[in-house]
Amino acid sequence: MAQDPKTSDRSVPARPGVRVGAVVSRYHGELTGAMLDSARALLEAHGMAPGDLVVVQSPGAIQLPLIARRLARRADIDAVLCLGLVLTGQTTHDHWVSMGATQGILHASLETDKPIVFGVLTCQTIEQARARALPVEKGGRLDKGREVAIALLETLAALDEASHPPRRAGFGFDTAPAGVAPHRVEGTRR
Repeated sequence: MAQDPKTSDRSVPARPGVRVGAVVSRYHGELTGAMLDSARALLEAHGMAPGDLVVVQSPGAIQLPLIARRLARRADIDAVLCLGLVLTGQTTHDHWVSMGATQGILHASLETDKPIVFGVLTCQTIEQARARALPVEKGGRLDKGREVAIALLETLAALDEASHPPRRAGFGFDTAPAGVAPHRVEGTRR
């Protein structure tokens, strides 16, 4: 998750009535919990009711995709946040956990056709993790919980747009995708 330098400059879409699931890894719970708190505050500030966040604890990052998929299958959940932290260790274990979580979350999102947003930090040190996970007022620099919540709202807005394209006022022609000639509607001149 690279930092978007324009995150603070762009407008965050409001989403009244949104219901969100959050799967939060227990590993490094003080940091994943801080990310959850930031995400919750952002979502509530943009329309989510306080009781509309369903939080499920995950044993670790590798279990996030399965639990997220289960949440995403619920009819009362619009989108899911996955929050976790994987630190580099002395072996390649962190690589495989990170890769499994990444691929699993992507697969679950595509399978359920709901946004399952990736908020798994992959850091070399706990200091790097604190700088990314915590909000500025708690000593952090990047507040990834907030960023992940913004990504969730923006993804929902983009999916709305992709699902319901605006109809253009035509001149007797049906709208057609770019590069495709529109067909003629009966009773109009070309």
